[in-house]
Amino acid sequence: MGIEIERKFLVRDDSWRDVVESETGIVQGYLIADTQLTLRVRQSGERAFLTLKGATMGISRAEFEYPIPAADAATLLRELALPGLIEKTRYQVRCGEQLWDLDVFGGNNQGLVLAEIELATEDSHFEMPGWVGTEVSDDPRYYNANLARHPFREWSRPLETVTG
Repeated sequence: MGIEIERKFLVRDDSWRDVVESETGIVQGYLIADTQLTLRVRQSGERAFLTLKGATMGISRAEFEYPIPAADAATLLRELALPGLIEKTRYQVRCGEQLWDLDVFGGNNQGLVLAEIELATEDSHFEMPGWVGTEVSDDPRYYNANLARHPFREWSRPLETVTG
């Protein structure tokens, strides 16, 4: 069984941009999105994936990801996805031995920048970059499936931490 162990943080500033290793545009939508199961379609250029994720337990959850044809992904996103697509640019940034994913959201989530790091175990040690702010791993508002339904731009309470 595949397990995703991930910690998620707000981003303090743009200093991470000086050490970007790669950049990818992503559009994703959800066919199922509840607390027990999410079924996501993600497209990035000519690459596309269907991903199933189980319920989150701490910072871990079951995850299974399968490549699918890009044309199928486009059709699924257009015809079967729940309302509210996620648009983001993903940057990969190295800090020490770890590779971080930084998502700069567009569309209805514009203004939100999140940093994620995937870990081998829940207690894995990692170097904390200076541009990392408040941890939001346990805040369900920041789950992409929830951002699709309740976009950042519609939140009534502003964030305490500046987003890049």
